[in-house]
Amino acid sequence: MNDEEIRRVLGLLYQDDTLRTFASLVLGHPDGHSPEALRKLAAGGLAACDESGKWHATPERFRDLLRSRAEPAAQLSQEERVLRTFLVDGRLTTLTMSRDKRLILLRYVSRVFEPGVRYPEKDVDVALRAFHDDHAALRRYLVDEGLLSREGNVYWRSGGPVEI
Repeated sequence: MNDEEIRRVLGLLYQDDTLRTFASLVLGHPDGHSPEALRKLAAGGLAACDESGKWHATPERFRDLLRSRAEPAAQLSQEERVLRTFLVDGRLTTLTMSRDKRLILLRYVSRVFEPGVRYPEKDVDVALRAFHDDHAALRRYLVDEGLLSREGNVYWRSGGPVEI
C-alpha cells in the first residue's frame, strides 16, 4: 500500500457525508446512507455490501494500512526482554525470578555504583531503594553475586558491566 491509498482513506473521513455514513455503518444504523457516500467508502475499502444487499463498515482497512506502513519490530536481546519484563518505571517488580534473569537485573542495578568509589551502607540502601522496597535483599544479592564487595559497612563495586 502506498501513501496515495492512505490519503484517499483519510480524505474519505474528512468529508462530512462519507464520515457520517461510515459512522452510521460502524454503529449499525441501517438508515440514511447516501448511495454516493457508500460508493466512495466501498472504493476506499471502508465499506462493503454483502449478498443480501446490506452494507457494513470494514474498519480492518485501518489495520491493513497501518501494517503496510509499520516498521518491522526490532528483535530484542535476552537482556532487553528481561529488563522490559521486570522493570516498570525504573523499579523492579519482583526479586523472585530465575537466577539468570536476576543476574541480568543485578548487573543493570550495579551500574548506579561507580567503580573505585567506596559507599557507606546507608548510601547503598538509598540507591537500592530506588529500585525495590526490599533494598536489603537487593544488596545481599549484589554481594552474593560478586557485583558489590563489602568490608564492615563499606561497599564498592567489584563486578558488572562498565560504561566506556
